[in-house]
Amino acid sequence: MPLSVFRETMNRRELLKKATGFAAAAGFERIAGAKSTRGSQTPSALRSRLAHDPRRPQFHLLPAANWMNDPNGPIYWNNRYHMFFQYNPNGAYWGDMHWAHAVSPDMVHWKHWPIALSPTPGGPDAAGCFTGTIVVDKGVASALYTGVVDASLQNATINDGEHLFRESQCLATSTDAELKNWSKLPHPVIAAPPPGLQVTGFRDPSPWRSGDWWYLAVGSGARGHGGRVLLYRSKDLRKWDYLHFLARGASSGKNAANPVASGDMWECPDFFRLDGKHVLIYGSMGKVHWQSGILDEKEMRFHPERSGILDFGSYYAAKTQLDDNGNRIVWGWIPESRPLAEYKAAGWAGMMSLPRVLTLDGDGHLRLEISPAVHMLRGRRQTLAPGANAGSRLAHLGIENATGEIVGRIRPGHEPFTLALTGQLPRGPLSEPLVKLEFDPKTPDQILAGGMPMPLRGQPQQPIEFHMYVDGSVAEVIVQNSAAYTKRFYYPGSVAPRVQLQVEGTASIASLSVWEIVPISPDRLTT
Repeated sequence: MPLSVFRETMNRRELLKKATGFAAAAGFERIAGAKSTRGSQTPSALRSRLAHDPRRPQFHLLPAANWMNDPNGPIYWNNRYHMFFQYNPNGAYWGDMHWAHAVSPDMVHWKHWPIALSPTPGGPDAAGCFTGTIVVDKGVASALYTGVVDASLQNATINDGEHLFRESQCLATSTDAELKNWSKLPHPVIAAPPPGLQVTGFRDPSPWRSGDWWYLAVGSGARGHGGRVLLYRSKDLRKWDYLHFLARGASSGKNAANPVASGDMWECPDFFRLDGKHVLIYGSMGKVHWQSGILDEKEMRFHPERSGILDFGSYYAAKTQLDDNGNRIVWGWIPESRPLAEYKAAGWAGMMSLPRVLTLDGDGHLRLEISPAVHMLRGRRQTLAPGANAGSRLAHLGIENATGEIVGRIRPGHEPFTLALTGQLPRGPLSEPLVKLEFDPKTPDQILAGGMPMPLRGQPQQPIEFHMYVDGSVAEVIVQNSAAYTKRFYYPGSVAPRVQLQVEGTASIASLSVWEIVPISPDRLTT
C-alpha cells in the first residue's frame, strides 16, 4: 500500500503521507474505458506516448499505465504464473488500491488480465484492498489480504499524525481456473489486533500450511519496542486464533511519526522453509530485511541465527512463491526515485523486479540470483576475453537503448578499483554514472554500491562475480550471489543512453559477456 516520491530510506507510510495531497489533482486517465482528464489526451494517445517513453522498461512487469506497488499473492496455478499487485486505476500516483492481475507461462512474458480485487463500498476494504497472499485450500484459491477503512482515533491501527485507518484481514476465494473471478467474505476473518496490544500497524497477512493447521504471520509492532510479527492459527482460513509473536525486534531508539521509519513496525512479512531452515523477510526502515534460523515447531517460535538486507537499493515489499520446479522465487516492488510531478506527467510509476531465486549457504546466509528463466530473452552476445589492451577493447562493448544484460568477473589487484555503468546520449555523456561499485582489498568482505557497504562472501583474491540487468531506467545488480543493489536512473530527452562498463584501478577483467535483450512486448507492455 505505498505511494508517492520514494527515497531509498523511505517506506510505504511516508509515501502515503506525501501522495495523498496530490490525489485529488490526478491527471491521468485509465488506459481503457475512461474519459480523458487532460483535455484532448485520448487513451490511444496516452498508449502511444507510453510506448515511446525510453524510460519505461522493456522486460520488467508493470501495468499498462498508472501507479503500481507491492507484489500480492504470486502463485503458480494451472500451468500459469499469476502475479497480482497493488494498483491505482485512476492515475500515476498512490491511492484507491486495487489488485491488478497479470499472467505468464514463464515468469518473463506477461499479459494483463482484468482487475482481480476492488474496494467494496461499505465493506471492510472500502478504502483499499491492500497487500496479501494467495494459497490453495482444498483446491480453492484463497486470497488473504488487508482491507482498510477510514477510522476514528480510538479505532485506528494506523495513526501517523495525518491519517487514521483501520486495518483488518479479509478473505476472497476463487474456483475459476484462470483466477479472474473472486468472491469476498462480507466480514473480516480477523477484525482487529489481539486485545490489549497497542499496535503500530496490523497488515500484510502471510499464511502457510503445517500439518492440519494453517498459520498466519501479520506485520505489526509497538512504539518504542520494535517491530513484531503476530502469529495466528486456523483450521479453515476463516476462524483464526491468536497465539503469540512469531518474531520480534528491538527498538532502534529513533523517534518518527511513522513507526515503519523507526523500525517500530515490520510490514510485508513472509515466512517460509528454505534449505533445511526457516527464513523471515519483512520491510522496515526503507529496506527489505531477512533472517534465517530455526522454527521451534512445538512452541511455534522462530529463533533467528543470521540476518541481512535483501537489496540495498530501490527495492521494497518483497513477496515469495514457489516456481514449477519448487524453487523459492522472490519478487519486489521497484519504486520511482524521481519527483512525483515527473512520474505523474509520465503517466506511469513503479515496476516489478525480475524474479530472483533464493537459497541458503551452509552458514545460513541468504544467496540470490536472477532466475535462469530470464536467459530466454538473450539476443546478440558480445564477449571480452582477458588479455592486453582490455581497457581499450572495453570501450567498444555497450548496451544500446539502455536495455541489456552484463555478466562478468573482476580480478582485484592490490589497490582499490571502481566498476561503473556510464551512459552516453547523442549530445554527450551523462554527468554521473548510472551505477557505481567500489572495492578496496583492505576490506575484502564488502563492496560499496552507491557508497553503501554490501557484504561479499567468497574466497579472498578470487575474482568477484557480478551480474547486471539494465532496462530503460533501472539496473538490477547482484554481486557474488550474496548482495543485490537496485538503482533507478533518469535522463533527459526521448532517446535512451548507450550504456557502457568502465573499470578504474588495478583490477583486471577475468571474463565479460554482454547480451542484447529481446523486449517482451512491442510497445513496452502497454497492451
